[in-house]
Amino acid sequence: MVQMRSHSQRKASLMQFMMVLIVIVVLNIIGSFIFTRFDLTSEKRFTLSPATKDILRDLDDYVTFRVYLEGEFPAGFKNLRRETKEMLNEFRAYSKYIEYEFINPSESASKAERDETFKILIERGLTPTDLQVRTNEGTQQKVIFPGTLVMYRDKELAVDLLENQINTPPEMALNNSVQNLEFKLADVIKKLSQLQKPSVAFIQGHGELSENELFDITETLKKNYRVEQIEIGGQVGALTRRSDPDAQGNVRVLPNFDAIVIAKPTIPFDEKDKFIIDQYIMYGGKVLWLIDPVLASMDSLQMNESTVGISRDLNLDDQLFNYGVRLNNSLILDLNSASIPLRTGQVGGQAQIEFFKWHYFPLLTEASQHPISRNINSIKSEFVSPVDTIAVKGIKKTALLQTSAYSRLAPTPALITLAMLREKADARMYNKPGQKVAWLLEGSFESLYKNRISPQIAESKEVAFLEKGTQTSMIMVADGDIIRNQFHVPQGYPLPLGFDQYTRQTFGNKDFILNTINFLTDGSGLISIRSRELKIRLLDGKKVLDDRIIWQFVNTAFPVLTVIIFGIIRAYFRKKRYSK
Repeated sequence: MVQMRSHSQRKASLMQFMMVLIVIVVLNIIGSFIFTRFDLTSEKRFTLSPATKDILRDLDDYVTFRVYLEGEFPAGFKNLRRETKEMLNEFRAYSKYIEYEFINPSESASKAERDETFKILIERGLTPTDLQVRTNEGTQQKVIFPGTLVMYRDKELAVDLLENQINTPPEMALNNSVQNLEFKLADVIKKLSQLQKPSVAFIQGHGELSENELFDITETLKKNYRVEQIEIGGQVGALTRRSDPDAQGNVRVLPNFDAIVIAKPTIPFDEKDKFIIDQYIMYGGKVLWLIDPVLASMDSLQMNESTVGISRDLNLDDQLFNYGVRLNNSLILDLNSASIPLRTGQVGGQAQIEFFKWHYFPLLTEASQHPISRNINSIKSEFVSPVDTIAVKGIKKTALLQTSAYSRLAPTPALITLAMLREKADARMYNKPGQKVAWLLEGSFESLYKNRISPQIAESKEVAFLEKGTQTSMIMVADGDIIRNQFHVPQGYPLPLGFDQYTRQTFGNKDFILNTINFLTDGSGLISIRSRELKIRLLDGKKVLDDRIIWQFVNTAFPVLTVIIFGIIRAYFRKKRYSK
């Protein structure tokens, strides 16, 4: 009887094992045909966006990532390396054309070889970072390259994975770097693999910034865009063109450029050029407006201690008002501002230079969680003005940049004097916090010239006037200088946009401009990834110190005690079972 019962139990166990084995085999067969991944994290950190998946699925050749994050790093950089590897593995899951390798640029024992490697990486576009690394002998200075070189066919691009942000704690900067990994890696794949580059035009003819003042941003954009300098000159076809007839003989009007940039005009626009820009917008064209409503310049303070800021008439107020924004003729002063160098004396034949906070140069920060401005460095502005929005039906408005909580307004005409640097600022006067200076407008705009032109012109095939526009977007910034690069003193060559040669700080101007162009030409597809937030789950240092003994016991003694107790209970029930 006992033997029969034992035989039945073995048979039942064998049947259960076979059933489990069959289920596993069937699930593996189904899994080989149906691709599915499960992300159980709260912020879905391992779920790629649809835009990234589309980019990966469209690949038809290998993309190779050479990531220079191998070696001995502090914990934060180890996390960045791990997250980068996991992100690339996610990319691999959707495309067989993703290859990567992690390289230690400092692995050579020869200093000469290491220096030569560092030089090559810098020439190819990677930015070095200095680290203080603790060793058995103390602390050691180490140079690392937290970035990757990405190769696709005969093209190569460098990507810095580390977000360097002014006044940001290291752990926060590293977390922001992890948040932007998907965007940076997917964006570089898109730029390398795209067959046709989007087109961007810088409008000239109204006293806009010169090619030299736009040199760095232009050269940067040329890597991924077709960039032109164009003068409208009253030509109807300057910004739009008529398409070839389709099979039904229909002809459409199309924008000549994916986006145009109007960078700090100083001469009023005539009505013809305004009309051409208006119709470009009506037919879906995108515009980045960088407008100074107040005439003020540091050049005027080179010879005199004071100058006056006055309103600048560009004949654009009615057009911008019609689209939903109004530029105020006042200047913003902010306690959170950039510094300027001033000569304070001379010692031993050498000029003594000191730096002073210049409140007319506010440092702008994100005004919302929109991906254009989210998690970028502070942006340096010069003589910036506030921007108000107007209620326009069907237009969505999103604030992008703002000043700090310690701001005030100086209406025009505004006396601008260096004498204020000798006085201590009264914080009570800076009571206009969070002045919005940049807005994104999205929707279907109405033409400024609706009901203003004759029916003959409106019905003209050459003009093809459109009263109500198609869905489009524009960005308004009340400062034209945020796109202007400095020039080296005394050699005069253009410097990278956002780099201040006097304070040696790099601000977020270039990142902001690149994000705006990316958004205008690509929509909210890929750049929307930048709105993802990964929470920093840091340990409470004080609590760790206070409860150290308890947690040491839990982590060491508790597992051992658990195994012992489990063994005792199992032995008891085993003895009780077989004693019968």
